[in-house]
Amino acid sequence: MAKQEKIRTRIWSEDPEPDNPFAAAVCYCHGYDVYGDILGKASWIEYLYLLFRGERPTPKQARLLEGLAIAVANLGPRDHSVNAAMNAGVGGSTYASCLMAALAVGAGQLGGAHEVYIAIEYWGRCGQDLGLWEKELLNPEIPERADIWLPMEHPPGFDPHGASCTTPVRQILHYLTTHGEGKALSWLMQHRAELEQIADCPLAMTGVAAAALTDLGFTPKQGEMLFLLLRLPGAAVHAMEQEGYGWRQFPFFADGLIVENDPGPKVAPHLRDSS
Repeated sequence: MAKQEKIRTRIWSEDPEPDNPFAAAVCYCHGYDVYGDILGKASWIEYLYLLFRGERPTPKQARLLEGLAIAVANLGPRDHSVNAAMNAGVGGSTYASCLMAALAVGAGQLGGAHEVYIAIEYWGRCGQDLGLWEKELLNPEIPERADIWLPMEHPPGFDPHGASCTTPVRQILHYLTTHGEGKALSWLMQHRAELEQIADCPLAMTGVAAAALTDLGFTPKQGEMLFLLLRLPGAAVHAMEQEGYGWRQFPFFADGLIVENDPGPKVAPHLRDSS
């Protein structure tokens, strides 16, 4: 008898259809019947929390995660990952390529997901101890093992190019502090100015996200992955919009390209002159 392989997962289990063992009849996510119990009773954010954390969130946890998801869903064209998706879209790349461009650029350590990873690690080592934060920010730990990620070039969670803490960052910090139930956000709200003075740069959105994810109990790896996912909606819509406008209306492209035998603007077939 041929060996029957099994996929090991703590997240998911299925009962097969009676007439087809290759199709699922009932799907369980961490013990909850997805299509029988969760669907129609839980919000997308509650299901997202369940997937990552393995348990249903409290109402405050769900509200905190929802606030963070809205805050980073679209950081606008200034955001590096959104701008990468816009470049891909206006260049005619496939939609999958647009999102991959956003993920690749948004994965890094300058406002990216790995910065959130490192910032959550800082929360794990420093907690609510200002002295430990000062020590970590001024003398960051250098990994002994070579890694694909180079050492950080600025304090994680802070904006090395910022002049002051931006209004959206202060607004989301205030909102999440008001609606959260953990200690990191409230402590960050209370000590933001002191931390900014130590870091010599203002708090960034990655810093607020790291504090929120710490309060929600996310590990650095979970936080990094979720931060990548939560920023994709803005990248997607901006890429599609720029695809529609075309490269002639996109900054840098029009002046930097010389087109020979330019056919002119693209005209829809029904608008072309038949004469």
